[in-house]
Amino acid sequence: MKIAGSFLTIQKYKEKINDLNNAIDQIHFDIMDGKFTEKPTLPLEIMEENLKDINKPIDVHLMVIDIKRYVNKVLKFKPAYITFHIEATDDPGYFINYIKSKGIKVGIAINPETDFDEIYPYLDDIDLVLIMSVHPGKSGQLFIDVTDRIDKLYEFRRRNGLSYIIEIDGGINDETIKKIKKADIAVAGSYITKSDNYQEKANILRSEVNE
Repeated sequence: MKIAGSFLTIQKYKEKINDLNNAIDQIHFDIMDGKFTEKPTLPLEIMEENLKDINKPIDVHLMVIDIKRYVNKVLKFKPAYITFHIEATDDPGYFINYIKSKGIKVGIAINPETDFDEIYPYLDDIDLVLIMSVHPGKSGQLFIDVTDRIDKLYEFRRRNGLSYIIEIDGGINDETIKKIKKADIAVAGSYITKSDNYQEKANILRSEVNE
């Protein structure tokens, strides 16, 4: 399992973002517009300076209503993945194709309360499924058990010979990560960034899933 680092709580601090970059396998870049979520993240123009030294793959997580606008805005960061929320559009297929047309892998995110059956029609066409284990928009929330969703995705992928990545985001710490061992990527935020030693915390997470 790879550990992705979310920097919502340290988004103003370039030095801390660099420390996170050194500790984890990839950067999970949350972008919130204040419409799909209660509060927005910092303007991308400010974030660009803070992210310029990142050398790990960037996984952009769009928590926005105007998906196309933000896809175009984040292209300059050369992300490995762009993930949008299935709840934010009536036409997921359009945005899957649009993101792919930019030469970027595409993911779909799904909130804890959303009917899981909504994502099945798109699993043949996407590269990543982001299962939210908190309600989007706020760091430090308690983990919602999504084990059944992980199991369903894992088995569907196996049975159908698919290759999408399973990613879990929200409330990840040294205890909750034990519940998601079938996932490919765990997104950790405050568990790492509220500590004094980012590398140590990331290593603890790795050790828990490799036992």
